[in-house]
Amino acid sequence: MNKARTGKIGFQGARGANSEIAIREVFPMMEAVPCDTFEDVFNALAAGSVDLAMIPIENTLAGRVADIHHLLPASGTFIIGEHFLPIHFDLMVLPGVKIEDIKTVYSHVHALGQCRKIIRQHGWKAVVGGDTAGSAKFVSEQGDRTIAALAPALAADIYGLDTLARNVEDADHNTTRFVILSNEQKWAKQGDGPVMTTFLFQVRNLPAALYKAMGGFATNGVNM
Repeated sequence: MNKARTGKIGFQGARGANSEIAIREVFPMMEAVPCDTFEDVFNALAAGSVDLAMIPIENTLAGRVADIHHLLPASGTFIIGEHFLPIHFDLMVLPGVKIEDIKTVYSHVHALGQCRKIIRQHGWKAVVGGDTAGSAKFVSEQGDRTIAALAPALAADIYGLDTLARNVEDADHNTTRFVILSNEQKWAKQGDGPVMTTFLFQVRNLPAALYKAMGGFATNGVNM
């Protein structure tokens, strides 16, 4: 991908979300535009408010991102690239708060599930927030010195929080696959190397219909 590309790129979540980190890694010169929901991201792309979108599609621990699999086919957009981002969560609090002051920790439901060890170790109450970075923003705004957030490191920088512990996730192989969406097709040039293609199709409700549709790929040595 062209790291020098400029323009606007939409993502779901608050500033400091993993999607914004992915954007910074792939398109450091583009302006990241936060959207409340995945549907808002697709709408912004369709309206031309943003030039591209960075969307998580699956995670090695949590599986597929369910909303995307019904929004993407109806969007009429094109996947022009992908990016794999290792996922890490930090424990962040208001400045001056100590770990023994914490009673409640906020984050996205998947993040809480992926950081069970530290939550159980300290006996904290886990509360589900809208997203990881949004939970960090919530902590920064409440003024409550008994709450903390589990969020990407970038969120602490953005919202002025102290980091008490880094990389507190239970598994070290947590990775999210993002796809980069555009309203315009971008065909890979012949000779550029291996090419990945995503396609959508339907089969009739018949025995072995999916097997028959996919069998030709296996016969011809295509890795699915």
